[in-house]
Amino acid sequence: MTDVAREVGVTAKTVSRVLNDEGPVAPQTRERVMAAVRKLGYQPNLMARNMRVGARDAAIGLVIPEMGNPFFGTVAGGVESAVRARGLTLIVGSSSESAELEQSLIATFLARRVTALMVVPSAASDHRHLRGERVAGLPIVFLDRPAVGLTADSVVSANREGARSGVAHLIAHGHRRIGFIADLPSTLYTRRERFQGYRDALDEAGLQFDRSLVETGHDQEAAASATMRLLTLADPPTALFAGNNLASMGAVVALARAGRKEVALVGFDDLPLAEALDPPLTVVAQDPAGMGAAAAELVLARMDGDRSKARRSLVPARLIVRGSGELPAPQHAPAHRPRRPRRGDSVTNGPSVRPG
Repeated sequence: MTDVAREVGVTAKTVSRVLNDEGPVAPQTRERVMAAVRKLGYQPNLMARNMRVGARDAAIGLVIPEMGNPFFGTVAGGVESAVRARGLTLIVGSSSESAELEQSLIATFLARRVTALMVVPSAASDHRHLRGERVAGLPIVFLDRPAVGLTADSVVSANREGARSGVAHLIAHGHRRIGFIADLPSTLYTRRERFQGYRDALDEAGLQFDRSLVETGHDQEAAASATMRLLTLADPPTALFAGNNLASMGAVVALARAGRKEVALVGFDDLPLAEALDPPLTVVAQDPAGMGAAAAELVLARMDGDRSKARRSLVPARLIVRGSGELPAPQHAPAHRPRRPRRGDSVTNGPSVRPG
């Protein structure tokens, strides 16, 4: 700013008035100042200005677990599309599923005084450290997984009901032994909810839960190995339910390597080119862009003065039938006849999931 003032022959205060549109400045002086700004390539330090005047930055901080996972990229895109119209900038950082790194990123965002904070929690995170910011009125929304140790807004998918629908779809096609490929760790919110949906479908159909049919794998290759372990059981599953998109990709790879086209497969979350697979992949599709947009709208409402109690928004999931989940059970496996509901049976709440 001093360089611009020297170039024009005015005071730094005059330059400040022009750049911040504060106070009277002659039109000719304003034109000369802006010409010098362009000539010298001056860029105002908005972060420093905001800190000086006690204002918040026109930015929203978003913490996601993995940059390489297309699901979280689409969530971020949904957020950005919604906040851009308000003149806000989205800043994204990855925690790599580390609670320590997540907390460090949050501290960085808070230090630059972001307008709002959005977090997809890592598996072992604890958010009690944000209670002061929450009380002070900072809009904070958690996506995909709710906060731990903090009452705050969250936007999540209908994980339990979606998984129940996908497994019930396999049961309806005669499958009685259905493997479940789960994410890690077992304490992860989405993993727990989808596993419970798997159990719900078995219970509703009167099928006994078999622990040997549950395997885990956090990435594609680990999920492929988990699939192979299930396929080599003495009494292997005739169908698989994959707990997320990476598990689905691993299952597809393993089935292709083994030449097992007869094993039915339903994945939780859609995949690019799912229709190009052989057979095309049946999925329980989430709406990550819709989740991001819903979270952004919630943040904007808080910024506009909404002081209602923290709430959880549930984004529906839908079953998309393409072929892999409709493969029938082998002839020697008797078709299942659902038992009649009995008094005391559990009922799961949530949005209905119908074939897409």
